[in-house]
Amino acid sequence: MRGKTVFFDIDGTLVDRMYNMPPSTAEALRRLRENGHRIFICTGRTNGHIQSPVLLNAGFNGIISGCGTMIEYHQEVLYYHRIESELAEHTVRTVKSHGFRPILEGREYLYMDESDFDLSDAYGNKLRRELGHHLRTIQGDWGKWEISKLSCATENIDCTPCFEALADHYEYLIHNSSVVEMVPKGHDKSTGIERVCRALNIAPEDTIAFGDATNDLGMLSVVHTAVAMGNAQENVKQAADYVTADIWEDGIWKGCRHLGLI
Repeated sequence: MRGKTVFFDIDGTLVDRMYNMPPSTAEALRRLRENGHRIFICTGRTNGHIQSPVLLNAGFNGIISGCGTMIEYHQEVLYYHRIESELAEHTVRTVKSHGFRPILEGREYLYMDESDFDLSDAYGNKLRRELGHHLRTIQGDWGKWEISKLSCATENIDCTPCFEALADHYEYLIHNSSVVEMVPKGHDKSTGIERVCRALNIAPEDTIAFGDATNDLGMLSVVHTAVAMGNAQENVKQAADYVTADIWEDGIWKGCRHLGLI
């Protein structure tokens, strides 16, 4: 088989919420490389939020991070988009004025204010545990952030006025009534894959992607073969060419075997 390029989402696809990777997934990744296929992480997380040794030591050829705002191949940066400082400050002021609680996401750090995510906040505590010194404060680094996107806690706020105010600059990935990702226009997982294919001269028919969540729909729409995890959201399963097993039922391994990759 001619070598394929396979793109993987992180959460719910490669690892669970505790960053545990099924042994069968690790073995599938090893077999993919051994069989001459290229493997990429394709994630909404920016690099500052990819700190897990389980992921960093899994042997990926490259990473598409921040919903396509940064692309690396063998640790060389092929593409990088940074939100310009003036727009970043305007964005933070705007979302805060509408009651959003922002987390700014960059290539080295994430920025989160303690006043927005105190010690009673489960997600704030999760980031503190995971990121250590890679987590900084918005106010403490005001105007010095190097970021490519942001996420906001919205808690059933009417988001429409804020979205309209910033509509010229961002696309919105609405996870639920409490969480939205704000991604610079012209970027998503699909644009990241398209840029990788152009840079590395990869034929469209040689692309495959595995995902599970709504923000994977762009990625799944642009590859030749789209695979949804068994634990994927229903709209993701409907958009896929093939639905494999759940993450902890050897979904990656079984999907790769089904496609004849390993």
